Amino acid sequence: DEQLVESGGGEMQSGGSLRLACTASDDSFIRRHCMSWFRQAPGKERELVSTMAIDGTQYYVDSVRGRSFISKDYAVKTVFLRLNNVKPEDTGVYYCAAVRAWRCPVNKDEFDIWGQGTQVTVSS
Repeated sequence: DEQLVESGGGEMQSGGSLRLACTASDDSFIRRHCMSWFRQAPGKERELVSTMAIDGTQYYVDSVRGRSFISKDYAVKTVFLRLNNVKPEDTGVYYCAAVRAWRCPVNKDEFDIWGQGTQVTVSS
């Protein structure tokens, strides 16, 4: 089974930085899939944060654009999300998701492989 495991969440104060990691179980997984990060705040719907297509094309939602960076390291089968200058509104459970597609969708229902999520809590 193809699996994704997130790590790197935790508690932090506003203005800090975080780096989340999403590690795949298969050596070539991140080469063959659009990779993404979603987040879900308490009482809210899960929202797209960032995607990286197979060709490296990146997308960021407006609320994190300019202070976020998505990257991938094939050697460790991992996709990273760095978020700088974190704010309380960045609080939520962050999920890694993937779909085998050349172009990354923006609808969460089109992603078919999900990690278990990692909690990020930002205090003011």
